[in-house]
Amino acid sequence: MDCGTPFCQSRHLSGCPVANLIPEWNALVYRDEWREAHLRLSATNNFPEFTGRVCPAPCEGACVAGLVEEPVTIKNIEYAIVDRAWEEGWITPRLPPMRTGLNVAVVGSGPAGLAAADELNQMGHSVAVFEREDRIGGLLMYGIPNMKLDKSTVNRRIQLLHDEGITFRTNADVGSNVRESLADQMDAIVLCTGASIPRHADVPGKDLAGFLTSNQKRLLASKEGSLKSRWNKDWINAEGKDVVVIGGGDTGTDCIATALRHRCRSIVNLEHNTAPPLTRSPANPWPQYPKIHGVDYGHAEVLAVFGEDPRQYERSTVRFEGDELGHLTHVVRLCCCC
Repeated sequence: MDCGTPFCQSRHLSGCPVANLIPEWNALVYRDEWREAHLRLSATNNFPEFTGRVCPAPCEGACVAGLVEEPVTIKNIEYAIVDRAWEEGWITPRLPPMRTGLNVAVVGSGPAGLAAADELNQMGHSVAVFEREDRIGGLLMYGIPNMKLDKSTVNRRIQLLHDEGITFRTNADVGSNVRESLADQMDAIVLCTGASIPRHADVPGKDLAGFLTSNQKRLLASKEGSLKSRWNKDWINAEGKDVVVIGGGDTGTDCIATALRHRCRSIVNLEHNTAPPLTRSPANPWPQYPKIHGVDYGHAEVLAVFGEDPRQYERSTVRFEGDELGHLTHVVRLCCCC
């Protein structure tokens, strides 16, 4: 490809954080050499079917073509390559040629834990993954909603890892119900426990019933398909409710889209930042990730259902108010532009 300097894969300053060989597999796709494109893609990426669906695509923001026209749709090409690889049967279990005799425990089965387990297993170590939830996947299973990453895609990769010799233990809360000493049984332990501790809003009324952190909301939404959690008293449904989502990032967008699928009555998204510009500002030059106004899938869906964008910019939450029973009724906000 005639890119000049391919900032899309530069990794440290901009572009792909896993240093995908983007120009190489783009060129292979252009030449209709899809299997070779898959080999180059999988050389740097353990799970391209995940990143190709949920990554915010900083590679496209750093694409040289974006200086004169629309950038190459790298993210779409990525998951087209890996989806074709699955369909064609090119992705099969890869058993290591020999075992080292070393045992490694990976605590946590999110994307980091699965990637670590995959790499260690391919080196020949015997790997056991411990997960405190009832299903393997961590953030992939309980942090990303189905419409963004279907769980069959996650389970397919987990089954492949199992077929390659990795063992998985669910409902295994290391330090709690896992009583054996992993330090005595394992030659090494890799901690990939994620960021499951929520950041609470430090404003009055945060203890009212009806106030949820994104961790709670997404966990409950992802467990909707299981009878165990469907009948759990902690199951939350936004149907018929007026929903306020505080925070305008990817997580906020996922919560918006989830509430919409619950058939909420209304939805508002509060963002304390100013509305982003339509084009790059001088302080945000190429090839940095473009901090410009965009319409993500959740915003577009709310616009289609309710007729208006849910986002309200420069809004700071002052307090939450409730009724005499302790249920949330109002969110008091302040316009930061005043």
